[in-house]
Amino acid sequence: MKQRLYEPLRSPLDVPYRPDDAAELAENPPRFTWMPGRLEESVYALQWSETPEFEPEKTRTVWTPLNMYTPDAPFAPGTYYWRYAMRTDGGGGPAGARRGPELMQAEGEADARELERAELTTWSRVRRFTVADGLPETPLPPRRDRYKSAKLGRPRLWLTADGLERFRETVREKPEDSGYTEFLERSVRPWLNREPIAEPEPYPGHKRVPHLWRKMYMDCQELLYGVRHLSVAGAVSRNGEWTSRAKEWLLAAASWDVDGPTSRDYNDEAAFRVAAALAWGYDWLHGELGEKERALVREALFRRTEQVAAHAIERSKIHHAPFDSHAVRSLSSVLVPCSIALFDEVPEARDWLDYAVEYFSAMYTPWGGADGGWAEGGQYWTTGMAFVTEAINLLRKFCGIDFYARPFFQKTGDFALYCFTPGTSRASFGDQSNLGEPPGLKTAFNIRQFAGVTGNPWYQWYYEQVKAADKDPESKFYNYGWWDFPFDEMRHRYDFPAVAAEPPAGAERLKWFRDIGWVAMHDRMHDPDSHVMLLVKSSPYGSISHSHGDQNGFLLHAYGEPLAIESGYYVAFNTTMHRNWRRQTISTNSLLIDGIGQYAGVDARKCIEAAGCIEAAEEREYGRYVRADATRAYRETVPYLERFVREIHYMDDSYIVMVDSVDCKRPARVDWLLHALHRAELRPNRFRIAGARAVLDGQFVYVSSGEMELSQTDEFAGVDPAEIEGLPAQWHLRATTRPAASHRIVSLLAPMPANEPSYVSARVDDQGHAAVQLYFTRNGITRHLEVAKAY
Repeated sequence: MKQRLYEPLRSPLDVPYRPDDAAELAENPPRFTWMPGRLEESVYALQWSETPEFEPEKTRTVWTPLNMYTPDAPFAPGTYYWRYAMRTDGGGGPAGARRGPELMQAEGEADARELERAELTTWSRVRRFTVADGLPETPLPPRRDRYKSAKLGRPRLWLTADGLERFRETVREKPEDSGYTEFLERSVRPWLNREPIAEPEPYPGHKRVPHLWRKMYMDCQELLYGVRHLSVAGAVSRNGEWTSRAKEWLLAAASWDVDGPTSRDYNDEAAFRVAAALAWGYDWLHGELGEKERALVREALFRRTEQVAAHAIERSKIHHAPFDSHAVRSLSSVLVPCSIALFDEVPEARDWLDYAVEYFSAMYTPWGGADGGWAEGGQYWTTGMAFVTEAINLLRKFCGIDFYARPFFQKTGDFALYCFTPGTSRASFGDQSNLGEPPGLKTAFNIRQFAGVTGNPWYQWYYEQVKAADKDPESKFYNYGWWDFPFDEMRHRYDFPAVAAEPPAGAERLKWFRDIGWVAMHDRMHDPDSHVMLLVKSSPYGSISHSHGDQNGFLLHAYGEPLAIESGYYVAFNTTMHRNWRRQTISTNSLLIDGIGQYAGVDARKCIEAAGCIEAAEEREYGRYVRADATRAYRETVPYLERFVREIHYMDDSYIVMVDSVDCKRPARVDWLLHALHRAELRPNRFRIAGARAVLDGQFVYVSSGEMELSQTDEFAGVDPAEIEGLPAQWHLRATTRPAASHRIVSLLAPMPANEPSYVSARVDDQGHAAVQLYFTRNGITRHLEVAKAY
């Protein structure tokens, strides 16, 4: 009798069962994912068929050691069915840090006789899906064929042996145009006369201190610069002195304690950088190392890669629960370069590379989808894209696998364009190390990468706008400890074509990223002085990872100035500013119920369940309309809240009418929040925020419970004053209702240039029994809204 297959019910933190007809496919072939039935090593039989009976002649079966699989060929358009079973006779297991000898044989086609002989559990439930015509075709070669064309000479990271010679020719012919001259001056010469970086010391008492944590990873970034840049320059220029210096740096790093302060468990940011330095040095200096030196570096590189792989695959298990931001990033920053460097020298390297490749194909990215969104926000998009595009570029050169055809990578430049727009500040949600500054040069480098991939001229415009505005980017801590611009510039010029820039005069007025629950509304994006941006969020990701408790929140940037802001300061992750202010609803332009916000604590399950939903985002006769529901976000903290729906009417490209509907099981007060860089002028039911370039007039046109009580403060509740000492004040406006079980709050927000005053009149007719009639007039145009009364 067959063992029954255990099919776990999925929680919001788990990998989904896909594909199914509940979600439309975005690419062909479909990506198969499912919840593992056990945590031990396992091998699955995966079947898809043209019939629900799985007739043999219309069915294909493959073995796979992971609960994710990308077929090696597109499907013909039509309806299909799929199921899976687990082998109970042993064999295989996840491609982790401890490799089973039969693992590489665990994936592949299963013929009928082999399937008959194998001991399997019962089959899973059958799921149905439809493949539409015209989808992007993005198959993945199977493991047995995946690396047949791999370039196994040295170097193999970035340039192959042939590519190195071609690059030398490019440098000889056009050293300035290639970017090599600037690379030598700014990225190589600083390290020629410096002693190799000393191994970082542990934290005092092994207790993490933010500034020491940051210094440690920045030291390790300098290590990466010294090894990589001296190695590359020495090889390109055939300069023995530079190569000798690179070797000195590399051997010093290889002597560091792999279980010490730069290990993955002690400081993962430092560990990622040391592993990358060893990979680049081992690859580019391979022929310059003696056998004992090679063994020393190889052992250190292997053990450091193993640490990262063990965490991502065995402990964090991102193929089971994919929302570990650093573990997912480690595939790009460590597993890909290190596995390529070690590919033909240690057997585990191929397993690690297969895991990363299959994750990129089947599950990447857990933070977005086919619309190209990134739930963690603009700055974490920058970090994620910087590392993953580098990994993708390395894979393209090494074995020809190209992930850029996937819909996410074709469209994700739109996320930066619409949600992290040039010239805006404090106008994107989530953790941001550049908080208070416009998008920086690395963001621009990323979007230029996608310009090179897609040919999109708006992306190139973005790059050129930011490059002209971002002065002295290398000095900023969120750049220096992460990126080297001359090296990036040199690689891009060699690898991708130049694209002519074009201002986005035709940018979409309303851009809905359904995958992450963000809606961006723009007017005149191409003209920074008259640009108006309204960004709204109600996300299925809730407050998980680098997201905040800001469902139904909004941000407004107009006429060159932030008016309704992402408030607070970036001090460091897990400071009181981060935990008690930035992550919490009190810092956002949303609502508190009886002074309580959405869940944004440390429990990841509760964070992702504290979600919102964009129910509608559309163009209407009068302008643009968004409806968002954040009720679930308060379920843990305000269980008596029954409904919080926010409707946003962007009228005549001119002013915003916001309708908040709140229903509770018992009477409650509502705090309507708005944060700004300038102190507001308060009047009964009105406020005015005047900046240097723009003004925001606000009015509570209709409040069902009676007049609002307005107050403001420049204090950050719950924040250690030492963390913000000397920083400019910000102002936090709070408009509070009287207690009521149901609330209808209609607010009017009118942004305008400071030198062009304007006025929106508002009139209320509440004579009807069921609804309130509201009329808004600006420049002779009157608009009407009807709002249901609260009873």
